[in-house]
Amino acid sequence: MKRQTMFFFKYVLLFLLHSRYVVSRQKDAAFTYNGFQGVDMSLDGVAHTTDNGLLILANSTLQQMGHAFYPHPIHFRNSSTGTALSFSTCFVFAMFSELATTGGPGVMFVIAPSREFPGALPSNYFGLFNITNLGLSSNHLIGVELDSIQNPEFNDINSNHVGIDINGLKSVQAAPASYIRDQENQHVNLSLISGQPMQLWVEYDSTRNQLNVTLSPITIPKPKIPLLSMNIDISDTIVDPMFVGFSSSTVSITVSHYLLGWSFKINGQAKELSLSQLPNLPPIGPKTEPKVFKIGCPVIAASLVLMSIFIIHYIVKRKRMFAEVLEDWELEYGPYRFKYKDLYIATQGFNHKELLGSGGFGKVYKGILPISKQEVAVKKVSNDSRQGMKEFIAEIISIGKLQHRNIVTLLGYCRRKGELLLVYEFMPNGSLDKFLFHQSTMEKTLSWNQRFQIIKGLASALLYLHEKFEQVVVHRDIKSSNVMLDKELNGRLGDFGLARLYGHGDNPKATNVVGTFGYLAPEIFKTGKADPSVDVFAFGVFLLEVACGRRPIEPQASDECIVLVECVFSSWNRGEILEIVDPKLGMNYEVEEMELVLKLGLLCSHSTPSARPSMRQVVRYLEREVPLPEMPASCSRRFSLSSEFFGNTMNLSSSIADSQLSGGR
Repeated sequence: MKRQTMFFFKYVLLFLLHSRYVVSRQKDAAFTYNGFQGVDMSLDGVAHTTDNGLLILANSTLQQMGHAFYPHPIHFRNSSTGTALSFSTCFVFAMFSELATTGGPGVMFVIAPSREFPGALPSNYFGLFNITNLGLSSNHLIGVELDSIQNPEFNDINSNHVGIDINGLKSVQAAPASYIRDQENQHVNLSLISGQPMQLWVEYDSTRNQLNVTLSPITIPKPKIPLLSMNIDISDTIVDPMFVGFSSSTVSITVSHYLLGWSFKINGQAKELSLSQLPNLPPIGPKTEPKVFKIGCPVIAASLVLMSIFIIHYIVKRKRMFAEVLEDWELEYGPYRFKYKDLYIATQGFNHKELLGSGGFGKVYKGILPISKQEVAVKKVSNDSRQGMKEFIAEIISIGKLQHRNIVTLLGYCRRKGELLLVYEFMPNGSLDKFLFHQSTMEKTLSWNQRFQIIKGLASALLYLHEKFEQVVVHRDIKSSNVMLDKELNGRLGDFGLARLYGHGDNPKATNVVGTFGYLAPEIFKTGKADPSVDVFAFGVFLLEVACGRRPIEPQASDECIVLVECVFSSWNRGEILEIVDPKLGMNYEVEEMELVLKLGLLCSHSTPSARPSMRQVVRYLEREVPLPEMPASCSRRFSLSSEFFGNTMNLSSSIADSQLSGGR
């Protein structure tokens, strides 16, 4: 009896150890096949292996299909939580077609609850589905397709793509067959049916619910950036256990689909394949007669030498042409940096026909980006000084973060030799000053309602810059030529080339005097500090400019009206402020709104900074949330540029108007 009891306990112990081994093996299933010679695989259809270990999924067969599966079921679920486990797989494949345009549909890596697919059709159905079960959630199937036929019924993007399929053949994500070159971050196209061996990685991270698919030729290491990447929880799709393998089908007798090696692992990284141990592919393509080589080789060789010389010369010349300045610290600004080549193509080589305008800071060209087809305005700025370039571009990037409906979006920049190129959102109606002062070239006059909406939009933008952005932004060049009009004639503030940024609560540092003559606040010449009040002053001049249809300084006018602010103030002092209104408006304006704008313009352009309102107050005045305060009756010079100030600034006008961006810093 004692002996039988001992035997029983030994049997139970062996059973438990065996069960634990099996469970552990299932949870961490892993295998690596560098070729399939002697490998136990579950094959059906036309799938078979060759003597040298090549697995052929399809080979010169018409309307046939082949399946090749790992014979043992694999547990994809965590036994305690029921969620999907991470997995990783990679395999080397080759697809060849004698027809250059088709070779499909191709090969699909499959995770399915069974190795058998009753009723499945070949051709476009990959040997996995039929018309009745396509797309059903009960399929519990996950696949990565390598498809060389475009099927409109499955919304295929082209006839050479990689796609992620869930329970059907309408890919939830797809991309043209290609890989991303790590150093240049560029897509390099591949032809699936070229007959060249390629490697595909499929990796699922259960902690992030992320599925990545990466493709490359076997001569290229695994790219760092996957071709496809999507967030998906496969726990709802899989059942337990599942089978992994491949399915292939054909539509003609001109195709061959091969599998050279395969590696797989649950809960870990699949082992890399030893490419040198993979079986060789059979000869692919038509044989060439030796006579052709004997006769043609010398001619071809001579031609290749000449062509190589020409190509090398062309490449060197082109590289010099598109050479850019790129320093290590600029890598952090990657998303904001454009390639000079793209901007060159977009503007047709900075063609004079695409010139939108020019000024003291450079020329602006219209362009259409070659890939996105987005219309942009490209500004070429001369900037030979390298001092402070890092800080300057950092400010450009900060300004690029501005998000407001009344601010022209700065999309990015490009550096090339002594040039700095700024890329802006394109404004189809140009700048406001063309409507105000070049009426002969415009189709219509801006109505008062349109002008008033532009004024309110600009006020809202300045409030955002001064108080609501993450830093205080002082524009320093508010004027009508820097207010752009979109296709609906909404005002958008642009050209932040002179802008200064500093933290909320900090004091602005003194800087060079920059801006445009006629809009400069008097105190800037004494302190050199640009704070929001200098923008308020320029905004006040802008209000009078829009309402009166006159420039801030008109040297040919009468002595009283050379300076627009003084001219408006004189009219207000005489009680005849509406006499200064733009005659092109006639009487088509609301008197209350016009008086508000003119008086607010005088208040904002007050010579004393503390007497000017903030932009928050200005917005409230324009929205009529609060009444405009009464202005003193006897202050004939407090609201305007004095004659002495006018004389001094005349001497500075040329340097101010032609200030460079480097000086503006």
